[in-house]
Parts: sequence; C-alpha cells; structure tokens
Amino acid sequence: MSAARNIFLIGPMGSGKTAVGRQIARLLRVPFLDSDREIETRTGADIPLIFEREGEAGFRKREREAIAELSARSGVVLATGGGAVLDAENRRLLAERGWVVYLETSVAQQAERAGRSNHLPLLMGADPRRRLEELMRIREPLYREIADFIATTTRRRVNPVAERIVQAYRASTALP
Repeated sequence: MSAARNIFLIGPMGSGKTAVGRQIARLLRVPFLDSDREIETRTGADIPLIFEREGEAGFRKREREAIAELSARSGVVLATGGGAVLDAENRRLLAERGWVVYLETSVAQQAERAGRSNHLPLLMGADPRRRLEELMRIREPLYREIADFIATTTRRRVNPVAERIVQAYRASTALP
C-alpha cells in the first residue's frame, strides 16, 4: 500500500466491514482501524450506552471526530459505522483521503446478522427488518455517492471478498 493511500469501508450494519477490513489489512500488511471500536475506547463505554446517554446526535458528533482523526492517518484500512455517511463532512473526508469501498449486502443478510447482536441501538424496540429497510432507503444513495468500488457481501465468504477488493485496489493504484 502506498504511504498515503487508505482504504475506507462503508456500508450498512451486518455487511462485514470489520471482518473484511481485518482481512484486507492482513493481506496488505497495514493497520486495521474501526471507528466504532475507537469511539468505545475513547469513551470507555459501548455504543448502546453512548446512544442511551447522549442520543444519536451525541454519538454522531463523536463519530465525526473519530473519522476526522482516523482518516487523516496514512496507509490504513478503516471500517466505519453504518451511519457514518449521514454526515456530509464524513463523506467529504472519506472521499478525499482514501479509496472508498461500499460493502453492499441485502436487507435479509443484515437482518440475519443483526438478529444475533444486542449491540445495535438503532434496532432496539423496532421491527428490525422494517427499520433496516428504512435505513437503507436513506443511506444507500450516500454509500454509492462516495464509493470508488462496490463489493457485494451477501452470502459471500470474507476471504474471497477481501481478495477481490485488494485486487481492485491494486489495479486502481497500479501497484504490483
């Protein structure tokens, strides 16, 4: 990976950003970062607690600060939260500072993966499938707006997805 070139992963919850991002980082031998984990480390609280105490607006402010700092690093793979694209400044920074990959997945796949987690505050107290459909209607155009590459993860294994992204990344930067 060139010193200044980053890979930023965007997409909905359950699309595999963390798992795929870790594998891309292994393949390229660069650091892997996760904006949600960084927020939890900085606050000493998990995301649901931050949402409970500060609301979505408070979380989004923290997310904006984390993405501004993490995206300024060089030679990293960064997985962002599913809603990071809602903020215009986040979209600008991600598009300007790296190669953006949209991990596209079906609502059914998201619901299946999200159903195994109690760590998703935007799904609490809601019909998960209906809520995921609502979120996708808002977010999908934003994911597509800044994506340099789109990789489908529905019913796909992590390693082949990561290898395909690395291959496309190398082709886009003319790296061996």
